[in-house]
Amino acid sequence: MGSNTTEYPALIPSPENSTEAWSNFNNSSQCPTNNAWGWLKTMQPAYMTIICVLGIIGNAFVLCVFCLHKKRCTVAEIYLGNLAAADLVMMCLLPFWVVTIANGSNWMFGGLLCRIVNIGIILNMYCSIYFLVLVSIDRYLALVKTMSDGRMRSVFCAKMSCLGIWAFGFLMSIPTIVFRTVGDFPEYNATFCYLDYPHGSEKKWEISNNLLLIIIGFLIPFLMISYCTYEITKALRSNTMERFSQGKTEKKATHLILAVLLVFFFCWVPFHVVTLLDILKEAGILNGCALEVGNQITTYLAYSNSCVNPILYVIVGKSFRKKAGQLFKQLFGKGDARGDSNRSKFSFTLRSSL
Repeated sequence: MGSNTTEYPALIPSPENSTEAWSNFNNSSQCPTNNAWGWLKTMQPAYMTIICVLGIIGNAFVLCVFCLHKKRCTVAEIYLGNLAAADLVMMCLLPFWVVTIANGSNWMFGGLLCRIVNIGIILNMYCSIYFLVLVSIDRYLALVKTMSDGRMRSVFCAKMSCLGIWAFGFLMSIPTIVFRTVGDFPEYNATFCYLDYPHGSEKKWEISNNLLLIIIGFLIPFLMISYCTYEITKALRSNTMERFSQGKTEKKATHLILAVLLVFFFCWVPFHVVTLLDILKEAGILNGCALEVGNQITTYLAYSNSCVNPILYVIVGKSFRKKAGQLFKQLFGKGDARGDSNRSKFSFTLRSSL
C-alpha cells in the first residue's frame, strides 16, 4: 500500500512505503474503481465538515451536562464523559485534514501540528474503546455482581481508571510522535504529513502497527466487552434485579450503554476488518486498488461514531435528558425561592468529574 488508514484520514494515501497508491489516485485509468475515487474526492470535505460540526456541538453539550450539573456524576457518567472528551478531541482536530484534502492533499500547518493532530486521532482510537470497556465492566458489576465490593465502583476508582486510559492512549501514540513528519514530494507536487518509517523496514513497521491496532486496540477489548454484554443481557432478562432498590435505575442506564456499544461496533468493525485486509495486502497476499476505496469508506464510518453518541444520549438516555433539563432550569429557568437559593450557591466552575 499505501493508504495507512490507521492514522491517515480518508483519501490521504501514505507516500512513505510505495508510490502505487498515489499512482492509482493520480492516474485513474489504472484503477477500476476510479469512479468511486472521484466521488470520494468530491464528497469527502463536505461530509467530514458535517460530522465535525455535529460532533463538536454534541460532545461539548454532553460535557456541559455532566460537568455543570449540580449533582455529582455517577461512575457510568464519568466514563461516558471521558468518552465524550475523547470524541471532542477527535472532532476538533479533523478540520485540519478537511482543509488539507480541500487543498489538494497539501499539508500547510507545519510539523508540530502534524504530530499533534495525529496524536489526537490515535488517542481517540484507543481511548474510546477502553472507556467502553470500563463502562461495560461497571454495568457488569452493577447488574451481575450486585453484591461485590462497592469500592470497585467508587468515583475515585473511576477517575483513576480514566487517567490510566488516557496515559495508555498517549503511550500507544509514541510511533506517531517518533515517525510522523512533514515532507515535500515534488513528484506529486504536494507537501504531506506522513509516517516516515526507517528506510528499508517500512512494511514491517506498518504491518506491526496495524497488528497492534487490531489486537490491542480492538480484539482484546472486544472480547472483554462481549463477555460483559452477554452477562448483562442475561441479568436484564431475569427478575433478580427487581429485589434491589436501584434495579430499575441500573437497567435504564444499561439500555443507553448497550446502545452506545452497538453503534460503536457498527462503526468500527468494518474499519478493523479492512485494516486486517490491508495487512494481507502488505504481506503480498492481496492485491489491487479496490481495497484503497474500502479503506476510505470504512474510515468515514469510523469517524462518524464520534458524532453519533450525543444523539444516542438524547434519544435513549432518559436520565441524561432529565439531567439536561435540570441543568437548563438551573442556569436559565425561573424557579421558586428555594430553587433561586440553590442557584445562588451554584459555581460555574467545572466539576472534577473527568
